[in-house]
Amino acid sequence: MRRRPLLLFALFCAWLAGSTASGRGDAVQTTPEKEPVLLIDVKGAIGFVSTAHLERGLQQAKAKSAPALVMRLDTPGGLVSSTRDMINAILASPVPVVIYVAPSGARAASAGAYLAYAAHIAAMAPATHIGAATPVQMGAPGMPGSPPPNKPAPSSDPKKTSETEGTTAMERKIINDAVAYIRSLAELRNRNADWAERAVREAATLTATDALKEGVVDVVAGSVEELLAAIDGRTVKTATGVATVGTKGRAVRVLEPTWNMRVLAAIADPNIAFVLLLIGIYGIIFEFMNPGAIAPGVIGGICLIVALTALSVLPVSYGGLALLILGIGLMLVEILSPGFGLLGIGGIIGFVLGALFLFDPADSDIDFSVDWHLLAFMTAITALFFFGALTYAVRARQRPVRTGAEQMIGATGEVVSWSNGEGRVHVHGEIWAARGPALAPGTKIRVVQRENLTLIVVAAN
Repeated sequence: MRRRPLLLFALFCAWLAGSTASGRGDAVQTTPEKEPVLLIDVKGAIGFVSTAHLERGLQQAKAKSAPALVMRLDTPGGLVSSTRDMINAILASPVPVVIYVAPSGARAASAGAYLAYAAHIAAMAPATHIGAATPVQMGAPGMPGSPPPNKPAPSSDPKKTSETEGTTAMERKIINDAVAYIRSLAELRNRNADWAERAVREAATLTATDALKEGVVDVVAGSVEELLAAIDGRTVKTATGVATVGTKGRAVRVLEPTWNMRVLAAIADPNIAFVLLLIGIYGIIFEFMNPGAIAPGVIGGICLIVALTALSVLPVSYGGLALLILGIGLMLVEILSPGFGLLGIGGIIGFVLGALFLFDPADSDIDFSVDWHLLAFMTAITALFFFGALTYAVRARQRPVRTGAEQMIGATGEVVSWSNGEGRVHVHGEIWAARGPALAPGTKIRVVQRENLTLIVVAAN
């Protein structure tokens, strides 16, 4: 009897231990899997699409509590406004952003260098490079293809030389602003600020190995998996405070751009936007010249809207756009009112200048312009078309009139009846009242003038 309470107590303890172990087992089974690392690819010129892609990635990373957002980067540079928007998004992100210059052969030039300096963690793959962040208008001012202005003779004092770099106040203002911006990012992320300044002033570049030695990047990794293992446990400062990156062994989910981003990326190429704009303008012109043709108007309208959409995200110079439209208008007027060809020649000049100045380099750090091969081809096609149409217009003016009152002048016919200088004649299958010299019925006649519904005729030779 004394052992019975002890036995019951032992059974109760065994049951309690089993329940606890079972509960722990259930807890282990119901633990959710670790959130994967989000990966986005940004390749090519930095623009509106790149900004939208990064912002979408940051939103998804925040919503899914991803440990980090990796942006695999390969860019020659891009729009200044889009670069600043992307940097602002990175600086305001509560999720650590890792800029990974990859794959091998990729580069983070110009705008890419700024993005790497702004990232919480900067990494590069082997055989990649970074730098050359000099603003493009410093290297190629004025007309496309013109040489840069002569710089003043270098001083023996390096500090003085850097302070006097550039030949105009505007150039110094632009480059000093860029230097201050990238140095501020370097100080924020504890990276090499002196080399960042050299990248702007001297267009300096570094390979991945040298960038790691110089303290420009934090990691050199050959793959995304190697990168995640290398940055695991690092402490970074985000917009919401200090965070520890936990990425080792995490899965990677690639966030693909949406269909509208892909469409915008395709049409945002300056050459494609230029061609679409011309097709749109020509289509509308053809529709007005041939009302009811429908096809030119529909195709032209669609291309014009798509082109304007592309131009809205490109650094467009409205002066260049106005010159382009004026040039086409002058060539059109030359067709409608043929003269000595001065309007047509002026139209071609305006067309070429408008295409050259269509994109404004002030909002980009790479050369956003129409390829000169495409420009030469489209100029030749446009000139051939308009001057071909002008030739046909001149020939048409020299042909005999086929319709209206004037078509009767020079027409031949035959006298039906005649008396006292008046009678009736048969011309173009019709019977007309006529006046003229004495004529006998059956005489062949020629019309020399028309007065209302009466023809003035003479005997045909």
